[in-house]
Amino acid sequence: MAETETDLPPEPKGRVLIIAGSDSSGGAGIQADIKAVTALGGYAATAITALTVQNTKGVTAVHGAPMDIVSGQIAAVLDDIGADAIKTGMLATAEVIATVVSALDEAGAELIPLIVDPVMVASSGARLVEDSAVEALKGQLIRRAALVTPNVPEAEALTGITIQDVDEQRAAGEALLKLGARAALIKGGHLDGPQVMDVLVTRNGMRMFARPRIRTRHTHGTGCTLASAIAALMAQGLPLDRAVEQAGDYLHEAIRRAPGFGAGSGPVHHGWTLADANLFGSAPARMEPGTDV
Repeated sequence: MAETETDLPPEPKGRVLIIAGSDSSGGAGIQADIKAVTALGGYAATAITALTVQNTKGVTAVHGAPMDIVSGQIAAVLDDIGADAIKTGMLATAEVIATVVSALDEAGAELIPLIVDPVMVASSGARLVEDSAVEALKGQLIRRAALVTPNVPEAEALTGITIQDVDEQRAAGEALLKLGARAALIKGGHLDGPQVMDVLVTRNGMRMFARPRIRTRHTHGTGCTLASAIAALMAQGLPLDRAVEQAGDYLHEAIRRAPGFGAGSGPVHHGWTLADANLFGSAPARMEPGTDV
């Protein structure tokens, strides 16, 4: 019997292709990305750009993947499963950035929202990218981004603007828009104060997200987690500002519930939404705009 239109499966939603490095300790990189996307109801596929030897105390070695393997992973995922959003993380060299851009072009991925997390330094302080990669980020990748999500040191490195307050966060965001990004989220975790202020700058203006600061050493992988959470929510159809707000609420609670692992900068609790849903009892908890955490 021929399939009728009503027999066909619904159009897939929630698919996120993550292009990033692997973290052996599980708190950042690809591992954090997969956990965050899954916790928020999305489906994570990956293209691994590098293997790192690291734990909460630091990074001791990095081994880059061959370029044909990086591009091959991207092509394999997009040719079959597809993606509703793409998120990039650790891209350590100019060569790997050029490879990723070329692979996305060849796959015809121009219309898929790209969330760029410009990973430069690990939470432990280890530098993760070459100087040439910073220029490649600025010249090749950021111009394609639906959203770029730098913390303060990353935004300063990308724009040359010293950031000490909200006005300078906004100025850095506007500078990133001039590089071609459609939106920029300048995260405020590195600034002082009782609240963490994240500033979202778009071509339509600015929006600020304030949350109480949690005094903790357990912040490993927070940048990866936030960007992937945003990608997961956008992949499921949320508009940019709501995805940024709900992802920020999710991360804030994940930090608050950090399990306390490791002797250094420990991981957050990515799976708290699943725990709150009693695992198999119901769907993962969905953050509503303005949720008080």
